[in-house]
Amino acid sequence: MSKLADQPESWPVVSSTDLHRDDWVVAFRTDQVQAPDDPDGPSFRRLVVEHPGAVMVLAIDDEERVFCIRQYRHPAQRRFVELPAGVCDHDGEDPLDVAVRELREEGELEASEWHHLLSVWASPGVSAERHHFYLARGLSHADRGDFVLEHEEADMEPLWVPLAELREAILDGRVADGPVALAVLAHDARFGSGPARSTGGR
Repeated sequence: MSKLADQPESWPVVSSTDLHRDDWVVAFRTDQVQAPDDPDGPSFRRLVVEHPGAVMVLAIDDEERVFCIRQYRHPAQRRFVELPAGVCDHDGEDPLDVAVRELREEGELEASEWHHLLSVWASPGVSAERHHFYLARGLSHADRGDFVLEHEEADMEPLWVPLAELREAILDGRVADGPVALAVLAHDARFGSGPARSTGGR
């Protein structure tokens, strides 16, 4: 018996129209899709957000504290407790390299141990965006270099939160950012809810 798994599949697109596209990494289009088992039937419209994917870093220090960020998110009209994260904005870029970069740029941290936790499709009903989650251990200070925080990032508030406290806040609904919840629960599923160490380096 084969293991349970999603399957790649592509339905015919009759036409595609850009609704918004500029020099940023995200675009918005509408596709007219045809059901493969009904080639003579009517097509139907689906809205698609193009997004190259993103990486989130669960950085845990030797005291079992998670490096978090408070950041304003305009669409939700809310300031969220989040993890260091960034977009895979270069073609063919290794998500781990993005994780290393974002931890340095947003947290001024580097890690000696990295472990891939999980990769998921963020919202496949509207986008092919993928989220890649990494655990970072063996943390030390790192210079941000010439990277400049702008816009909402310039207003980010860094904070260290005990892992147990963050887990409790997620389960209570006080911390509701989806990637934070996925990262912590994936960590717990792999390592348990107690202190853990990554099993390998980069």
